[in-house]
Amino acid sequence: MQTALADFIRHTPQGIEADAVLRSCVHCGMCNATCPTYQLLGDELDGPRGRIYLIKQMLEGAAVTRHTLTHLDRCLTCRNCETTCPSGVQYHKLLDIGRTIAEQKVERRRFDRLKRWMLRAVIPYPARFTLLLRLGQLFRPLLPSFLQRSVPPRQSAGPWPAMAHARTMLVLEGCAQPAIAPNINAAAARVLDRLGIRLVVAPGAGCCGAASHHTSGVEQGLDFARRNIDAWWPHVESGAEAIVMTASGCGVHVKEYGQLLKDDPAYATKAGKISKLTKDIGEILVQQDLSKLVSAPAGMKVAFHSPCSLQHGQRLGGVVEKILHASGFALVAVPDAHLCCGSAGTYSILHPELSQRLLKNKLAALESGRPDVIVTANIGCLAHLQSRAVLPVRHWIEILDDRAPVGRE
Repeated sequence: MQTALADFIRHTPQGIEADAVLRSCVHCGMCNATCPTYQLLGDELDGPRGRIYLIKQMLEGAAVTRHTLTHLDRCLTCRNCETTCPSGVQYHKLLDIGRTIAEQKVERRRFDRLKRWMLRAVIPYPARFTLLLRLGQLFRPLLPSFLQRSVPPRQSAGPWPAMAHARTMLVLEGCAQPAIAPNINAAAARVLDRLGIRLVVAPGAGCCGAASHHTSGVEQGLDFARRNIDAWWPHVESGAEAIVMTASGCGVHVKEYGQLLKDDPAYATKAGKISKLTKDIGEILVQQDLSKLVSAPAGMKVAFHSPCSLQHGQRLGGVVEKILHASGFALVAVPDAHLCCGSAGTYSILHPELSQRLLKNKLAALESGRPDVIVTANIGCLAHLQSRAVLPVRHWIEILDDRAPVGRE
């Protein structure tokens, strides 16, 4: 693709990066075939190829309208198109640049700005998020049915193992996950404990920054990234092997700290190191001897929902499935497993109609094989699926933890 970027962007770091991404696109349109929003809406501008052209025109000096921003906002950032693209176009980088420039040129409507501000003011702060969630859970019986479905039941975490091991890894506590599903990290700690690995939460680390990054708060997101790096760094220097992610949405974002902070002289080197150390819990377990874990009961059928952030963002498709299969679970086929469930971080709040259509399709696919349980690898997907699912929805590490070793008290 030929480009002629306008003077305001041409020689900037953003412009140089955008130009490289644009020039790698051959405009073949294969991306549209796997784009969830294009499949729903059938509009060229609601597919990756059309959005690339909108961004190209904007960066070449064409007028930017609310129409431009709407089509960019409708993107789920699922990165399915990147998995499909034969040319290796790094679409998400171009989208981030395009959204930032569009917001500078077109002021959002007041209500849209308010929603995004409220999301940034609540979700990344565990105390605030937990308080609001507990109030929702307290008054859940009094809420209308459509709101009741959006409030997950309260969950308690099991015990966190205290045994010391020669091997130590860090785990991201996160922001929403400790309130919604605190047992996920505890289950990961118990599973790793059986494999001779101690899992540690670093005080001071919290939200990964993704929620802010995708709701018009890029600088706030970078501040969260710097805070996490500061919290983890002493442990890294002390020999922590990895930074474990039990939420794939956080994992894909933390793995990009090195890219996001590459121009920050105080953090660039550390951010790069942190990104290299960051591993999804599946990446850790697939390298371990899982014979120390007891196999699943015969005939237990599982439908695995592979989050976009896992299979497209981190390119870890098949890793969790391999672990579950090796542990004795019977995996049922899931049609169109590459498509997004509609959660996509805050997308389900900002674009509820599209999100619900995607959720309906995803649940139909997951339930089609008549599994006993649906499992996933990301807290946002889990909560979203849980809001409408008839079957129980859990994190896959929890069902692995259920298989306690023989003799365990």
